[in-house]
Amino acid sequence: MEGMPLARQVDMVFRKLEEELTDAVAGTVSICIRNNSIGKFGVRHNPIESRDGHLEEAAKGMSAAQVRAFRQMAIDALKLKRNWTHGEIVYDFSVRSGGSGWSASVQYESNYNSSSWIYRNPGTGEASHRSYRGFK
Repeated sequence: MEGMPLARQVDMVFRKLEEELTDAVAGTVSICIRNNSIGKFGVRHNPIESRDGHLEEAAKGMSAAQVRAFRQMAIDALKLKRNWTHGEIVYDFSVRSGGSGWSASVQYESNYNSSSWIYRNPGTGEASHRSYRGFK
């Protein structure tokens, strides 16, 4: 997926997860990003409930049209991602009782591995000649 715009990658992720999201009542879609490329993604569904050892009938979840709208919302939300290339995007979603509507929230988390930049001079990519032995 390297070189492909992130919006196209998110579109592909949601298309891959479409069958899993259809009929899901609530959960979380998480996408891990490294160098502006998606490396790992998945869905965490809210737990299946049981009473007295018997599984409950699943409530009505997302329709195919709602999943398509969710995918478009996820792509549109990328416009809010600013100036980072490594991290995670988390989409929490739920369907209102009766399946009449749905809601979702988006959380962005940037993260970096300091071992890859702490010993380098900013902007040069060259190893620094300074000693960092003073860190505790």
